[in-house]
Amino acid sequence: MTMDVSEAVASRRSIRNFLPDPVDQAVLQRVLEKAQRAPSGGNTQPWNAVVLAGEPLARLLAATAAVIPEGSKAHAPEYAIYPPELDGAYAERRFGVGEAMYAALGIPREDKKGRLSRFMANFRAFDAPVLMLVHTPRYMGPPQWSDIGMWLQTVMLLLREEGLDSCAQEAWALYQKQIRACVDIPEDHVFFCGLSIGKRDAADPINQFPVPRAPLSEAVRFEGF
Repeated sequence: MTMDVSEAVASRRSIRNFLPDPVDQAVLQRVLEKAQRAPSGGNTQPWNAVVLAGEPLARLLAATAAVIPEGSKAHAPEYAIYPPELDGAYAERRFGVGEAMYAALGIPREDKKGRLSRFMANFRAFDAPVLMLVHTPRYMGPPQWSDIGMWLQTVMLLLREEGLDSCAQEAWALYQKQIRACVDIPEDHVFFCGLSIGKRDAADPINQFPVPRAPLSEAVRFEGF
């Protein structure tokens, strides 16, 4: 029985530990062809991507691992992943999901080394067999970045329909220089994010902890009904 949209939305979550099972390229091709129907302003379709597996993915992960010991000196993000003025409920939600994740793993706040090690799993693509790298021309503005978000959500829901999982990773922006050294991304494009793809390890606590959403009343107001 085909998964309906509501089930795909409800079962999608950011997966942070994947099984090693390979992903068939034909499945990815099917998902991405369907996702081309995602909406975009003026039908611009501003998304571009490179999908890595096997040796090309291993090469990128090795290049990134080589510079991780340099710490923030190796970081070169082309945009702020979070606005510095993030506050209120937005900051609380960001902080809360991180604390919930570390609590599920039994890593207390004082275990800085343990938390750093867990964060660095980002740059192994959480051991996913596939990593998609997303980029767009530098002149694209916020509306086009919004279009890319709609495309990514479409991709992630279609992956659920195929029994696959994903994790959108803006953290990869920290290492866009290493990505460009391994993957042909035009210099006149901004690197946006990675999308790890595979099958979730359902037994890992990192894929089980609750991720609450704000009540609708905090985000939406109805008028005229």
